[in-house]
Amino acid sequence: MKIAKPILLVSTPIGVAGGLYEAYRLAGGLAFVMLALVAVIAAAVAMVVATVRRESAAAAAVRRQSAEHSALQPTPAQAAALSTTSTATAATAERNPP
Repeated sequence: MKIAKPILLVSTPIGVAGGLYEAYRLAGGLAFVMLALVAVIAAAVAMVVATVRRESAAAAAVRRQSAEHSALQPTPAQAAALSTTSTATAATAERNPP
């Protein structure tokens, strides 16, 4: 599998180009139809890739926003400590006015 992917990535475009050349030699209109088909397939692949990237970016943004939101909210233990501290600070401020 390690060597198969590079071979396929190189040989497939060469085969498509060779097929288009042979289609042109056989019948010029056939080459045009084949080229149109290849263009439609390439556009479909590009649209799928764009959709996957867009959805992946949106999901990452939601995860990032969720992480920021959860980091801003204190845990229940922190909230209890903060309320105790703020109550003690308020009581101290009332006893010792500036």
